[in-house]
Amino acid sequence: MSISTSLGVALLSTGDRRKPEGYLGKFIAIYGFMIALWVLWSTIFSTSDVLMLTIVYLTQMLVLVFLVFSSGHVNASDKPTIMDYTLSLLSFGSSVFFLVNMDSLADRISLLTPLTDMEFGVGVVVSLVTLEATRRTVGLGLTLIAGAFIVYNLFGHLIDGEFGHGYISLADFIDINIYTSDGLFGVPVRVAATYAFLFVMFGTFLEAVKGGDFFFRLASRLTGRSVGGPAKVAIISSGLFGTVSGSPTADVVTTGSVTIPLMRRLGFSKDLASGIEVSASTGGSLLPPIMGSVAFIMAEYTGLAYNEIIIASLIPAILYYIGVYVQVHLYCLAHGVANPDGDEIPGWKEVFEGSWMFLVPFMAMVIPLVAGYSPTFVAVFGIAAIMVVSQVPGKCRVPVKTLMQSFPTATIRMVGVTAACASAGLVIGGITMTGLGTKFSSLILMLAGDSQLMTLVLSAIVTIILGMGMPTPSAYILAAVLVGPTLVNHMDLPIMSAHLFILYYAVLSAMTPPVAVAAYAAAGLCHGNPITIAVTAVRLSVIAFVFPFSFIYNPGVLLEGSLIECVFAIIQALFATVFIAIAAEGYFSFRINNPIRLVILCCGLSLLAPGHIYSIIPVILVVALLAAIKKDKAGLLVKPV
Repeated sequence: MSISTSLGVALLSTGDRRKPEGYLGKFIAIYGFMIALWVLWSTIFSTSDVLMLTIVYLTQMLVLVFLVFSSGHVNASDKPTIMDYTLSLLSFGSSVFFLVNMDSLADRISLLTPLTDMEFGVGVVVSLVTLEATRRTVGLGLTLIAGAFIVYNLFGHLIDGEFGHGYISLADFIDINIYTSDGLFGVPVRVAATYAFLFVMFGTFLEAVKGGDFFFRLASRLTGRSVGGPAKVAIISSGLFGTVSGSPTADVVTTGSVTIPLMRRLGFSKDLASGIEVSASTGGSLLPPIMGSVAFIMAEYTGLAYNEIIIASLIPAILYYIGVYVQVHLYCLAHGVANPDGDEIPGWKEVFEGSWMFLVPFMAMVIPLVAGYSPTFVAVFGIAAIMVVSQVPGKCRVPVKTLMQSFPTATIRMVGVTAACASAGLVIGGITMTGLGTKFSSLILMLAGDSQLMTLVLSAIVTIILGMGMPTPSAYILAAVLVGPTLVNHMDLPIMSAHLFILYYAVLSAMTPPVAVAAYAAAGLCHGNPITIAVTAVRLSVIAFVFPFSFIYNPGVLLEGSLIECVFAIIQALFATVFIAIAAEGYFSFRINNPIRLVILCCGLSLLAPGHIYSIIPVILVVALLAAIKKDKAGLLVKPV
C-alpha cells in the first residue's frame, strides 16, 4: 500500500456501524423515531429559544452515536461495550442538565456570569464526547483538525508574532463554545437540526418508496442506447440521486452498487467505472435544490436568501454534468466502447407506468419554493407528498410500516453529519475567539501579493486541503470561516460569487487525492485503488476545477447582471465546457496531437472570462482547427493511434 493510500486510510478510519438486534435494536428504532418526530415538531411549531433547541438536538443525537458506532474496527461488535454505554449515558445526562436549567442558562451573560462547577464540568464532558463522536462517525481527519484548533485556543498565547493571541482560560473557552451560539451549538448544528435533517428524511422516504429505482429507469431510457450508455446512466442517475442524498459518499455507495457492475460488464475498467461514478456522485452536492445541505448553511452564514443561492447555482451545476457527460462520450468513442443490449433498456411505458407519481413530491417542493416558502416547509411538503402518493393503489404502494421505519433510518443517517457539524462548530468558536480568520486572510494576501488570480488559486488550494476527509458541510464551514473573509472583506468580491467559489472546492475535496472520501467508498465496491479512482474522477471533472473562476470574472453564469450579459456568459461557458472536455480527452471523432489539445484548452479557459463579442475569436479558432484536422490528409495534426 502506498504512503498516500495509507494516509487516506488513517484519516478516514471510523468505527464500524452496528446493526443491533433484540431489545437494544428496538430501543434505537424507537429513540430514533422520537427524535425524527421531535425535529418535525420543533422546526414547524416550536417557539422555544433556538439555542436550547439546538442543544437538545445535539445531546440527544450523541446518545445514539455510541450505541450505533463502535470505537474502531478492532472493537467492532453488534453489542456496545461498557464504555459505549457510559458515553451514551453521559450524553443523555448532559441533555437532561440543559433541559432542567434551560431558563437560567438562557438568562446568563457569557463571560460575565461565572460558570458553576456543574456547568463547567458538563461543558468539558460535552466537548470531549463530541470529539469522540466525530472520530467514530467521520474519522480522524476532522477530529485532529478540531483538536488542533482547541490546542491553539488554549496555548496560542505562547506563540510570538502575528499568529499569537491573548490568554484564553479553559473556563472562557468552555463558556463561549458550549453556552453560546458561537461554538458547538452554532450555525452548523442548527442547520443539521432543521433543514439538513428534513431533507435527509425526504430522501429516506423517497428511497423507501423505491423512488431511486424510478430515476434509474428514467436515466436508462434517456441515455442507455447511446455510446457508453451505462456510464451516462451513472452520470444522470447519480446526479438525480445526489440532489436528494446530499452526500458524495452516500451517492457512490447507493447508485454505484448498480452502475459500477453495469459499466464493468460493458468493458470499462474498474478504476474508470468507479471514477465515472465518483465524478457523477460528487456533482450531486452542487446540484440544487439540496446541494449537500450546504445551501442552507450558506444561507445562514452569509444572509443570502436560499432561493437566490439555488438559482445562482443551477447553471454551473448543469455545466458540470455537461462537462462530465461530454468527456465520457468522447472517451467511449475513442476507445470503441460497445452499447448494451437494447432489450436491457426500459421503454417509456415501463419507466412511467405506476411510477409517474414519484414526480409529485418534487412538484410539491418546487412550487412552494418558487412561492417563497422557507426550505423547512418545502421539505415538509415533500415528505407529506411522498406519504400520500405511497398509499395510492397500485404496484408502487408501500406499507405504512415501511414508511414508519424511515423515521429512525433518517435519524441514524444524520448521526455522522451532526457530529461533523458539531466539531466544525468547535472550530468556528475557536476562530472567533482568537481572530484567526483575519490572520489567515493576511497570510493568503501576503503570499499572493496584489494578484487577484493568485489569491483565488491559493484560496482554492486551501479549501481543498481543509475539506479532505470530511463531509461537505464541514468542509464548506471551515473554508467559509478561514478563506471567506479574504475574498469578501479584503478583495471586495460579491458575497455570492465568493462563497459559491469556496463551495465548489469544498465539494471537490471529496474526490481529490490523497484523501478522497468518495473514491474510497467506490474502491470498496470494486476492490480498486482509491488513488487511481480519485485521479480518474478528477480528470473527468476537470471543468469543475477551473469553472469557479468564472464566478468571479464572469458572474453572468450565476445569472447576475442584465439578460444579455447572462445569455452571453452562459453561451461562453457552454463552449468553454465542451472545449475543455475535448482537450482533456484529446479526441473529437479523431485523435488530436498534444500541441493542438493545448491550444483548444487555452481557448476554452479564455472563454471563462468576460468577452462578449471578442469571445467569438477562440470559438472560430477551435472550429477552424477541428475542421482542418478532419481534412488533414497528411496526418500532421492527428495523433497516431
